[in-house]
Amino acid sequence: MMSDNQFSNFINELSIQTKMENIWGYTCGSWENCSEATIQSFLAQCLDYNIDPQFCMSWVEQHKAEIPNWNAVSETSLGWINQHTSSGSAISVSDEGLS
Repeated sequence: MMSDNQFSNFINELSIQTKMENIWGYTCGSWENCSEATIQSFLAQCLDYNIDPQFCMSWVEQHKAEIPNWNAVSETSLGWINQHTSSGSAISVSDEGLS
């Protein structure tokens, strides 16, 4: 297994799709190993490498038939995305203190 530093150097030289697939291999390993814990690690790594977690989950969802306990994994990923990205809630702007 690569060290975190080796993984970082390797991942920065690749296309977005390839980066995402390599992150998947590093965090989950396979569709069968995808769990509530590994999906959160996958999404966090995607975000760390500036890959949209929603894009990543769209790709993962294409393989949902291969993922055990997909409903729990999907629910966990939705909660993670809502908590860690701005898409989970509306952005409100207040004009207080802008004078």
